[in-house]
Amino acid sequence: MRALFISDLHLSRERPDTVRRFEQFMARVPAPGDALYVLGDLFDYWAGDDDLEAPLHRRVTDACVAAHARGVTLNWMVGNRDFLAGSKFAERCRMTSLSDPHKFDLFGRATLLLHGDTLCTGDLAYQAFRRQVRSPEWQSAFLARPLADRLDEIEALRARSESEKSVKPAAIMDVEPTAVDALFHATGAERMIHGHTHRPARHDGNLGTRAVVRWVLPEWDQRPGYLRVDATATELEYLPSTLQEI
Repeated sequence: MRALFISDLHLSRERPDTVRRFEQFMARVPAPGDALYVLGDLFDYWAGDDDLEAPLHRRVTDACVAAHARGVTLNWMVGNRDFLAGSKFAERCRMTSLSDPHKFDLFGRATLLLHGDTLCTGDLAYQAFRRQVRSPEWQSAFLARPLADRLDEIEALRARSESEKSVKPAAIMDVEPTAVDALFHATGAERMIHGHTHRPARHDGNLGTRAVVRWVLPEWDQRPGYLRVDATATELEYLPSTLQEI
């Protein structure tokens, strides 16, 4: 068995090459018995589970169902772009939904999975926005609106987000080291895996006498790749180049 980790695919009609790469990845890379973990932002946006029949969404769900039928275990958590994806989407894809963060034993090592946006504590405006849109009250009111209105609102929010990012200091859009250390301390994890920042890397550190490692997953439109670990490996392997050929 192997565990594979991906995030930040940002699938959309505007990224046909990435959609095609995802379909081919799902057909070729995860083998029967593997566990795949999607750590948020599978989609560039999600307006609600009543949009499941959109052509793009059918292609994605079909690829997931086919992988599941081959014996691949599928797990996922929402990101900052697709946080409105709910139980109907997960059921359609044969995926198990994970909380953020999610701690589990990965081949004998305590491992923590998260999307990563909660670590960017220096971006106070984003964290306030996140608290607002993650509230049940906001989501209930938003999802009660017609689908077309929701899609228009999401497009406006995306445009505003891109405009704001262009003037924000780069540092506040990365993780805050004290937030990372605090989460390692609070959970007792040895390994942390996340996406969101689009800054793929391995970060080694020490908390007292305890060695820890943090892996940041890549954004597929820039540098497609995934992390892999199996029962015999002492560490994760970062495979950024293999998907370029798909």
